[in-house]
Amino acid sequence: MSLMISVSGIRGIFGSGLTPENLVGFTAAYGTWLNGGTVVLGRDSRTTGELCERIVTATLQSVGCDVIQLGIVPTPTVAMAVHKHKAQGGIVISASHNPAQWNALKLLNGKSEFLDASQGEEVLKIADEKAFKFVSHDKIGQVSTDPGILSWHINKILELPYIDREVIANANLSVAIDAVNGAGSYAVPQLLDELGVKTVHKLFCIPDGNFPHNPEPLPKHLEDICNEVKEKGADIGFVTDPDADRLAVVDEKGDLFGEEYTLAAVLDFYLAKYKGPVCVNLSSSRISEDIAKKYGLPCFRSAVGEINVVTKMKEEGCVMGGEGNGGVINPDLHYGRDALVGIAMILQFFAEEKITASAYRKSLPEYIISKNKIELHTGIAPDKVLEDIKRHYQNEKISTVDGVKIDFEHGWVHLRKSNTEPIIRIYSEANTAKEANKMANEIIRICNS
Repeated sequence: MSLMISVSGIRGIFGSGLTPENLVGFTAAYGTWLNGGTVVLGRDSRTTGELCERIVTATLQSVGCDVIQLGIVPTPTVAMAVHKHKAQGGIVISASHNPAQWNALKLLNGKSEFLDASQGEEVLKIADEKAFKFVSHDKIGQVSTDPGILSWHINKILELPYIDREVIANANLSVAIDAVNGAGSYAVPQLLDELGVKTVHKLFCIPDGNFPHNPEPLPKHLEDICNEVKEKGADIGFVTDPDADRLAVVDEKGDLFGEEYTLAAVLDFYLAKYKGPVCVNLSSSRISEDIAKKYGLPCFRSAVGEINVVTKMKEEGCVMGGEGNGGVINPDLHYGRDALVGIAMILQFFAEEKITASAYRKSLPEYIISKNKIELHTGIAPDKVLEDIKRHYQNEKISTVDGVKIDFEHGWVHLRKSNTEPIIRIYSEANTAKEANKMANEIIRICNS
């Protein structure tokens, strides 16, 4: 398996694509780009995490960076640590939702955001040219730790003016959680305790990196938490991915809320209190637009990718945003996906409204997203395929910000070429699965004709 390289980091299967050699190279390039200063370093619970942490720490020291080790913490906690320590950057050792054999470096800048395209290209250029600036023996970086960073992150959530611990505690909610033995294993229970939740049913909350099921929080992987909610009579269930930046919700009947609706609930809660535009990416559900429209507010769209959403949020002055994969971005805290603040906002919402998760979900329009792909034969250029589709649907509302997205009256189709495979990904959404698949199949037919 080859190494996957992007402007915001590297990712691969440890021992084949991801090796100590390329960990050193990319870390040294990043530290050289920073030109010294302080870097906060956190990781998820993968079995290769501690080894990678040692390699990354020593490499950062060798280019003159001081390192603050955070240990096993959620990705958003690393972002918060950049703020707390006024650090020049941060590194998260986590392959997000990939299986346990994977690991990765995710690079943050001094604003606690993932590197943007121009910043990432600078780091990649240094790595490619091996233009590292190693320091002399008397200038190597120092290493320290911050064992209290998770508590600091949680306290900042509790300090938000719309999070009221007393309201949540008085709701007397029973909550089930599945942290997939990842970085949320300690973080989510601690957050719930601080919020006054007295009854917590913990599932897979031992952060040993042995994921009990596929760690991507998709419906087909979450049967255990759904059964746990029903068997324990919980009021709600929460699921985090290994680095706890994505959030899935299970209602009190043991049914999945839908990751797209995680963001919808957060937007509904927030916009009722504070008015302002919001932003999601082009492949996220129309439900976010519906919520914004409910309050007479615009919903902007960005290219796919967390940093693209963040950039658009800043451009448009958005008060809230995120991605449809359960990624809540609350700029009151930091510009990054954060499952912990998502949990706090949803609990506050349902406690204030005195409504069950299932009743709220039922009150919203139903949307179904279908995901397909087109395998490109040798010699077929993906850009030409996208241009042909654009021409075919020229009379429809089209966006070319990221691939080609066609907005129809009752749904949409979004086509994006893969950077790693000879395929074009097709996402389509409609009110029913049948209609969503019908739109996707029509696109596939046109591409193959």
